Amino acid sequence: MPHEGRDSSARRNCVAVVGATGAVGRELLGILAARGVPREQVRAIASANSVGTSIKYGDGSVRVLGLDAASFAGCRLAVFAADAQTSRRSAPIAVAAGAVVIDNSSAFRLDPGVPLIVPEVNADALETGTKPPRGIVANPNCTTIILVTALEPLRRAFGIGAIDIATYQAVSGAGAAAIDELLDTTRRALGIESHRSDAHVSIFPEPCAFNVFSHDSAVNPATGVNGEEQKVIAETRKIWNTPTLRITPICVRVPVLRAHTEAITVTLSEPATEHDVRAALAAGKGLQLVDDRAANRFPTPRNADGRDDILVGRLRPDPGEMPDTQGRHRRWCLLACGDQLRKGAALNAVQIAEGLGVLPRLGVLPETQILHSPAPV
Repeated sequence: MPHEGRDSSARRNCVAVVGATGAVGRELLGILAARGVPREQVRAIASANSVGTSIKYGDGSVRVLGLDAASFAGCRLAVFAADAQTSRRSAPIAVAAGAVVIDNSSAFRLDPGVPLIVPEVNADALETGTKPPRGIVANPNCTTIILVTALEPLRRAFGIGAIDIATYQAVSGAGAAAIDELLDTTRRALGIESHRSDAHVSIFPEPCAFNVFSHDSAVNPATGVNGEEQKVIAETRKIWNTPTLRITPICVRVPVLRAHTEAITVTLSEPATEHDVRAALAAGKGLQLVDDRAANRFPTPRNADGRDDILVGRLRPDPGEMPDTQGRHRRWCLLACGDQLRKGAALNAVQIAEGLGVLPRLGVLPETQILHSPAPV
């Protein structure tokens, strides 16, 4: 069906969101609205079964449009929150129409001709006002974004020689249907009737309520490394330009709605005191240090939910390593928690667009106005 008002002045220089009805797409729309982008300049694009419906945008709504050859006419920016196949097929069309594409899928992340960007870490790989070489910028995997943002202050101050990481990943990483499934399986486990008629359909290989299991991505039969773990390794190395950095991950799915937790042991290139490590993290961009040993208060996914910043804490030297004569350690342990849908996906894409200058900084609502809590069980 034709897209209404495509040639009107209000639609010029629009922002297209592909996959607008999914979990990341809805988060993108919320962030754009909070930053003051007028709804007349937003083009919400989704699959055929959503075309013609309305989706919330700020205090109002926008109409959902289909993805076709004219989807990106007049758009200065296209943010893809769809699957890799859709991105491979349609991102070049958006670029040909004049848009800068920021892609949240895995389609272009390891392409040597496409920048892979976390603004707090490697924004210098992009030049403001200059179109990326192929018109596309890749958004990293959510787990990678949280990891490199949390460790970037330590990398800059002391260098990083190795990383051991265990992740405890929210179901939102598997999409909106996975969030529904966690709520449904929790209701069933508690003896509460499910609200879905198709509640028997499983996104995950086993129930996620009151359960923990190895990440549901495919496992390489030769190496035993699953897809999520391989992404963390390859993407971190690309972002930091450290092709031989040792990264040893184990990725686990946990019954949390939308914020990932990462237990990290990092080996620094240069030893450091706790005072210096703590000071580096406290000054880190996009981070909030939450570390109160007396009150046993450290980062949690519940407190990270809806926040822009990544929470870091539970900082301590590796108890298995003896300090040097100056009381310094190379190996440090910490927790990091970040909202998978927000900084792990949608917010990072918006920050990239702002850094490129294709999305003006039109003002941001105070964080207290944009936080939201998990849906009740």
